[in-house]
Amino acid sequence: MVGLSAVEAEARRRRGEANTAVRGGSRGYGEILRTNVFSFFNLVLFVIGATLLALGRYSDALISVGLGLINAVISTVQEVRAKRKLDQLQLLERAAVVVVRDGVETALGPERVVRGDVLRVRAGDQIVVDGPLLDGGRVEADESLLTGESDPVVKRLGDDLLSGSLCVGGEGLQLARDVGARSYAGRLTAQARRTTTDKTPLQRRIEFLVRLVMVLTTLMSGAILAQAALEGFTLLRVVQITAVLSGLIPYGLFFLIALAYTAGAVRIARRGALVQQVNAVESVSNVDVVCTDKTGTLTTGKLSLDEVVPLGGHDRESAAAALGGFARAVGTPNLTSAALAAALPGEAWTVRDEVPFSSSLRWSGLRTDDGTWVLGAPDALLPEVPEEVSARTGEGLRVLVFARAIGDGLRDADGRPALPALEPVALVALADELRADVVPTVARFRADGVRLMVLSGDDPRTVAAIAARAGLDAGEPVRGADLDGLDDAALDAVVARTSVFGRVAPEHKERIVRSLRRRGRYVAMIGDGVNDARALKQAQVGVAMRSGSAVTRDVADIVLTGDSFAVLPPTQEEGRRIIGGIGISLYVFLARVASQGLVILAVTMLGLGFPYTPTQVGLTLFTVGIPTAFLTFWAAPARPDPHLLSNLARFVLPAAIVTAGFGTAIYTALYQGITRGFSSGRTPAEVIDEFESYTGLEYGTDTDFTEAAATIGAQTGLSTFFCYASFLLILFLAPPGRFFAAWTRPTGDRRPAVLVVALLIAFSAVLLVPALWSYFGLTGPAGPVFEVVLLALVPWFAALSLAYRYRVLERLLGLPAGH
Repeated sequence: MVGLSAVEAEARRRRGEANTAVRGGSRGYGEILRTNVFSFFNLVLFVIGATLLALGRYSDALISVGLGLINAVISTVQEVRAKRKLDQLQLLERAAVVVVRDGVETALGPERVVRGDVLRVRAGDQIVVDGPLLDGGRVEADESLLTGESDPVVKRLGDDLLSGSLCVGGEGLQLARDVGARSYAGRLTAQARRTTTDKTPLQRRIEFLVRLVMVLTTLMSGAILAQAALEGFTLLRVVQITAVLSGLIPYGLFFLIALAYTAGAVRIARRGALVQQVNAVESVSNVDVVCTDKTGTLTTGKLSLDEVVPLGGHDRESAAAALGGFARAVGTPNLTSAALAAALPGEAWTVRDEVPFSSSLRWSGLRTDDGTWVLGAPDALLPEVPEEVSARTGEGLRVLVFARAIGDGLRDADGRPALPALEPVALVALADELRADVVPTVARFRADGVRLMVLSGDDPRTVAAIAARAGLDAGEPVRGADLDGLDDAALDAVVARTSVFGRVAPEHKERIVRSLRRRGRYVAMIGDGVNDARALKQAQVGVAMRSGSAVTRDVADIVLTGDSFAVLPPTQEEGRRIIGGIGISLYVFLARVASQGLVILAVTMLGLGFPYTPTQVGLTLFTVGIPTAFLTFWAAPARPDPHLLSNLARFVLPAAIVTAGFGTAIYTALYQGITRGFSSGRTPAEVIDEFESYTGLEYGTDTDFTEAAATIGAQTGLSTFFCYASFLLILFLAPPGRFFAAWTRPTGDRRPAVLVVALLIAFSAVLLVPALWSYFGLTGPAGPVFEVVLLALVPWFAALSLAYRYRVLERLLGLPAGH
């Protein structure tokens, strides 16, 4: 066989006929950057930042744009790191193939093969293109990564070898007919990459809340704009409206989510799970159904010896020794011989002739100095299959017969393999080897209320038996062919009652996952083969094995680098920890947003200036963002709250109403007190000097001095109250003891209380440092401000405690008791 010449191969490569791997745009660096930079959250921040830049508010714009960029960088770096690690894994695993060029066999990289090349295929080689087997060849192909069936398929002259399969026996030449995107594996890859990653439930809820805040903020801004138009449209009013828009968008929440996802991904990576989509860290916490293949997930892909049953009066010891010798003497070891050699004693025999095992013969034989021995399927070796075989096959075991030939040969007159007369020596029962961690992992999933389903290409009875050994309630297994004629409703009924499916094709797996999703289940699909890729993308969480196909790893959300799905329960626990932490942060952030929004409305309606500047909003962001970051990482694992939005309303509305009420009273009292003081003409000179430095205006000369002085003084008191109140609000969400347990039960964790004390001290120190209070647009420390704020905090805390403890909001609105 001459094959193509080097010149012909180069010409075909230039025409685009090379075996170029299908590139998934979803995993490219450009797409990773685009999806993270231009996410919905970041676009909100960028728009607000652009508006502030247009108005010359550069420092305020920096907060918005800077946080958006930080969010993008954190998420992008995590996904790029995951991509690079996978690329390195694939590079290490990429083996060369042997191609006939100019009549000479040459080793090349798979991507250098072109259409029309002739490839040499040997046992152990990965098939990299589609095409027929040529003259003189006979190959056994393992197509489990494509079809899910673990039994080798015999390929003869003219039969197609498919890319993604593995040659496990024989040797031959293959014509490269379909390469790259046109190959079977390439087409499956392209189909798998059509879909995109789902948004998680938490992401959808947060997006809803952000849109709601934006709508309400726009309405508020419209009202303020209308008032400004009536009073005389000024740039100051425009800046105030922009402050409302920028201040009420929870910037810190976006940053916190990105940080929590990334930190969770790092912790999960240490356990053996590589996160490719950062939201998968949270998404996995919602999983209530895990679909998995058998081989590679539940089992190791190896066999173990279950028992040796002597036949025909032979004793077990001699039968076991003969089996051990047979296993060590075979010229082409396979899974069966490896299992027997590992479990049985014996010395390797000197072999005179050998008939290797093949799927067509279903037996193998050795002629040695001590006789001729045969090992094969019972129905191929025995005239009648004994009951012992049927009973063990029903348990999912692989049963073989070991026999001694009465004659001396293994071939007929033409040299072809032929069975001699046989004397049965023993039955050999082999079991698929379960992974060591499968049984405890299955038990943990069941204890957590997670349903496990097995979708395999093997015989349903075998799959059911292995599932039962793993601890699953297998029930009545179903064949994939039985699903073909079912409509969606009938399929949903079968999927609801069945946990084991055998002889399933890739489209069956995809339909089963879609059925589960139609019924409201949150699905994780675990797979290792090309045949699993479409189902992985259909599931909310796709999980691939590191040893599986490159295609499956590429489209998965999570890759198990240790090939053990035992890492999923701790991964789910980590996700639930993040859920709990972000949930607490949502309560704090939204309480702050709602409180400030109500204060802005109230103060504007009272005509008492404007209660915030953007830098003061940045201060409250700072004082809320830091504690919620700690609370997120300290949070205990918690199941996702199905009533999150309603519970948020039950917490946020009382907090907003009570806090805004006290905040408005503080602002009004200080505003009117300062106004009266300057209007009376009895204000001390040192106080006048201080306010002139705060406002940049001159007392008695600038007509708006009194209004500006009253505004900045009242803003200082309001910001101080809001910061202290935000810290104390943490004690309602994470109460260290019964005294604070008005909203929820005590946690027993003292760290949040220590954090609150530290934050109170730190913020008090900020008010004493001129550079800091000046940067945030506040006045220096003043006794009247502290007196008003501290006096208001006690009744505020008492009123909010009573509102939560006695569910005042629910009683007023006639709502049922909270969840």
